[in-house]
Formats: sequence, C-alpha cells, structure tokens
Amino acid sequence: MELKFEDIDSQLKQGNFAQVYFMTGEEPWFADYITDYIAKHAIKEEEKAFNQTILYGRDVTAMDIVHAARRYPMMAPRQVVIVKEAQNIKDFDPLATYLEAPAPTTILVINYRDKFDQRTKTWKALNKKEFIILKTKKLYDNQVGPWINEYLKRLGLSIEPKANVMLVDHLGTKLGNIVKALDKLKVAVGKDVKIITPKHVEDYIGISKDFNNFELQNAIIRGDVVKANQIVRIFGQNPNEYPMVLTIGVLFNFFRKLLVYIVTSDKSERNIASVLGIPPFFVKDYKAAARRFNWQKSRQVISLLREYDMRSKGFNNNSASDGELLQELVFKIMH
Repeated sequence: MELKFEDIDSQLKQGNFAQVYFMTGEEPWFADYITDYIAKHAIKEEEKAFNQTILYGRDVTAMDIVHAARRYPMMAPRQVVIVKEAQNIKDFDPLATYLEAPAPTTILVINYRDKFDQRTKTWKALNKKEFIILKTKKLYDNQVGPWINEYLKRLGLSIEPKANVMLVDHLGTKLGNIVKALDKLKVAVGKDVKIITPKHVEDYIGISKDFNNFELQNAIIRGDVVKANQIVRIFGQNPNEYPMVLTIGVLFNFFRKLLVYIVTSDKSERNIASVLGIPPFFVKDYKAAARRFNWQKSRQVISLLREYDMRSKGFNNNSASDGELLQELVFKIMH
C-alpha cells in the first residue's frame, strides 16, 4: 500500500507499526527519517540488544534478510529488522517468498536509496498485502521554500521570506543538507526566538544577507549596477562558495517565471503567486522586473544564460575564469 510520507509519519506517531516498510526513490531524507523513527520507537530500549538487527545491503543477500526476519523475538513481543543501503543487494527475489507469509512478530524496514525495479517478484509481492510503500522524489526548486516553512512549523518556528530564499539559494534541494541547517538554527537562536530572520541565517549558517544570488537578482531587477558589480566581484573571489552554475540556475529560473508573468493577463497578487508557485511577498519583484525587461529582453537574457552556462563548462571558452564570465554576463544582462 503506497502512502505519502506525512501519512506514514502520522501512523508511526500514533504507535501504529506495519509488518513491512519498503522505501524507494530519489530523496533519501524521507526514508532515513522513517527508518530512524522506527529504530528509536518500535520497541523498548532494553529490548533492542536482542531484538533489533541492522543490516547493510553491501554485506548481505536477500536470503540473509529472510533468515533475520523469520527469527523469533527474545523475551519481547516483537523484533525489528532494518536493512540500510538496500540498493546494493543484487537479487531481491528471495524476499518475495517471505512477503507472501511474513513473520507476525517482525517489523521489517527496507531502505532502498534509489528507484526500485517494479517488474520484480518482490515489488508484486509488496503490493499484494497491506505493507507500507513509500516512493520519494527529489523536490523541485519551487517546492523547497514551502517545505522549509512546514519543517520549521514542526519545530515551533516561522521564517521571513528573504531568509527562506537565502537558505534555498545556498543549500539547494537536498533535504539532508537543509534539515541539518534548520536544526542548527533551532538550537542557535534559542527558545525565545520564534521567527528566523536573514540576520540569523547570516550569523549561524554563514550566508551573507548582502552578497548572495537573491541580492544579485534584486540588483539586476533594480538596475543597480554598483551593487551588482560588488556582488559579482565577491562571487569571483570565492568561486567555491558561490559556484557560477548555481547563480545561472537562480537567474534562469527567475527569468523563466518572468516570461510567464508577462503573458499572464490576471496580474493580481494572488493569481500570480499561484501561477508562478511563489509566496505573494515576491510578486512585487516580478512586477518591478517586467518594467525593465519586456518579453523580448527576457528571452534575450535567457539566451545569454544558456550561452554562459555552456561557456562555464568549457565550451567556446579557453581561458576566462568563472568570475570573469559572470562579470561579462551580468554586464550584458544589465546593458
């Protein structure tokens, strides 16, 4: 039975544990969270020495998993068998037989950190009974900001829009990195703080609130050549901290959405936020940008971004550094 992460999390927190959990997909954080939760809460701490087994896919076969799952618990009502890095197991077919008649006293957790072949006997067996299946996908760029809001809400915190963008800009879409940063913020700001600000992000995560891709984007929108050049100079001096590929990705995403904004007839804040998949707070940025970049100019910017993305990867570029390429790119965009 395929369920959403939120539904599985809810069941676990209510103390409802299934016989088998099979987690597969491209975003490992969800599977790791469920795996860790079951390891901590499915059986009592004093029972774990004899009744919790953790296996690693690189060290075992599917038959080893079956043998472990069929053992009886010792002086406890149930046991937990966890298989991590299960994508390293070559042949899963022996597990299909176990799934036809699973041990009622075993909770089996399989953490498969990749896409699983749905043509196999094991996959078919998983879908015959009320086992829990979680299929995960990487978050798109426009999904990360809302996800951060939801995660912080669980921690009893909220975050200012600019601070949110700074985190997305710097951390990307890997939830493992994002969660580490958010947990760090939770501890760093202390119990009395309820709203994460750009200053908190700058102080505790090390992201400058004045020199980042978000501020470069704003400088371009405003036509602030001096500020844009300052930021580009900082980026060029610190290429590892500010990779050009990330900067181009941020600008490309903005101008792609700007084209959508330009052709959208209903430009009300609510409609634009919905169409572009952005918080209403940022609609004003697109409104301001549209005054400087019409349809034709926005298309020209996108062409430039594609050209310089290729050049940064070595195509038609023999000697220019990323810093020099970025300086040239921003000059062309703004002039």
